[in-house]
Amino acid sequence: MSTIYNIAFGIHILCVIAILAMLLTQVKKSPKKLNPGVVHATLTALIAGLVMVGLFTKVNPDEVLNHTKFGIKGLVIAVILTLGYKNVKKPELKSSVWATMLGLTILNVLIASLWN
Repeated sequence: MSTIYNIAFGIHILCVIAILAMLLTQVKKSPKKLNPGVVHATLTALIAGLVMVGLFTKVNPDEVLNHTKFGIKGLVIAVILTLGYKNVKKPELKSSVWATMLGLTILNVLIASLWN
């Protein structure tokens, strides 16, 4: 079980890095266009996160799962995914939507790393 957990963790980390990279490639572009890979990476990160939450008690039997933390992270990634699906086929991505997606991705990283 710990092998599957570690694989899901690696996939989750790689997907979050991919989301950040694909959003940051649009910094200087005008008009901004949402890369469809952002949506795919977000969905994959969400699924990997769900796998990790499901396996947490098997892998870490002595630790208590912080459901609030993972609920908030899940909500944040669901908002990113919703924004992605709504804007992936549009010819132009509004700067406000782009900034929101980037900010939420950074927020998710901060929640993961700073909230114990």
